[in-house]
Amino acid sequence: MQRFNIDDTAMILIDHQTGTNTWASTTPLELLRRNVIILASFAQGVGMPLVLTSSQESNVDVQGPLMPELEAIAPDAFAARIKRIGVVNAWDDPAFAEACRRTGKRNFVMAGVTTDVCMVSPAISAVEEGFNVQVVCDACGSTNQIAEEMSWRRMERAGVRLTSTNAVVAELVRNWASAAGEVAFPLLLG
Repeated sequence: MQRFNIDDTAMILIDHQTGTNTWASTTPLELLRRNVIILASFAQGVGMPLVLTSSQESNVDVQGPLMPELEAIAPDAFAARIKRIGVVNAWDDPAFAEACRRTGKRNFVMAGVTTDVCMVSPAISAVEEGFNVQVVCDACGSTNQIAEEMSWRRMERAGVRLTSTNAVVAELVRNWASAAGEVAFPLLLG
């Protein structure tokens, strides 16, 4: 197993919007929000590149704005977020794909809502382009369990590794007595 390191990894968060998050019934909303906050806070705290994207934020009644917590955690990444006009596979949006490439990292930790619509395609597209991808399943979610399980199968068959928030943070930290461990502990225990 290739282990990801803080120095060779970027955090990519897709469509964690106030409306779309509520569609992810396979992951309880508070758990989903908690895990997205942990991932963004950890990336910000250890200096990992953080790429954010949203789809049709102006559709307030359905998709809504990106989680406001993300702006508080990472104001620069929030300001630089890629606002897609409706492109379903975020990787098909040249601005998003280029923002991911510009991180200069070969490893991506990705999460997105919904898993079956917003996460599967960009994760597989990134793998097809030669990136190593881990998808954080408990920072994702679909409208039903069948869709979620089919998404996991599709991604795994394409070479995407599946993980959880605590597992990927621990993998990146490597040593709880490190500076990264000092960032991670309060997040994971909070």
